[in-house]
Amino acid sequence: MNTQELIAKDLLSISAVFFRPDEPFTWASGIKSPVYTDNRLILTAPEVRNDVERAIAETVTREYPEAEVLMGTSTAGIAHAAIAAHILRMPMGYVRSGAKDHGRKNQIEGKLEKGQKVVVIEDLISTGGSVIEVVNVLREAGAEVLGVVSIFTYGMKKGLDRLAEANVKNVSLTNFDVIAKAAAEEGYIKPEDIERLIAFRNDPSDESWIKTQA
Repeated sequence: MNTQELIAKDLLSISAVFFRPDEPFTWASGIKSPVYTDNRLILTAPEVRNDVERAIAETVTREYPEAEVLMGTSTAGIAHAAIAAHILRMPMGYVRSGAKDHGRKNQIEGKLEKGQKVVVIEDLISTGGSVIEVVNVLREAGAEVLGVVSIFTYGMKKGLDRLAEANVKNVSLTNFDVIAKAAAEEGYIKPEDIERLIAFRNDPSDESWIKTQA
């Protein structure tokens, strides 16, 4: 079993990624979705957490060998950046969603020198907006952002296009297609549901996948 499959099955086993194509969830944007994702559940599942953090550390070493600092996204990426940095014996910090309104008014927490090579740790990428904001903050502070390691990515066209436009490399431990296949293999969904799930991923605004249910 490769890493993508292992992490996919791990996330399914703790319902961090939960498929419900016949009873869609409604996102804050109003979009109907067959999937709900909460990677915070990883933190309360020690065996899965161990797999995820080791995979993050291995990915950083393999994809970004020049990395000097890990920076977590606030708030979901902070714990994962901290644990992976501990494994790698590297410094870490995190980027707030906005600057503090008191004290030193930091938006970047932790020591960061201009020119340092940084890898951003993110738990989930959908449209890519939030992680690109983090990358921009780090770049404005003088860091050289090598790229991102995310736990899970939807692979939505909007997200892929945004990352490419911002010149941001992302390597994800697993992705929507791998998890959908694993979900069918493990009996979480029916094999015929995979096509509907991929249709959603390809165009979340098109709800025709809902009408194809039996």
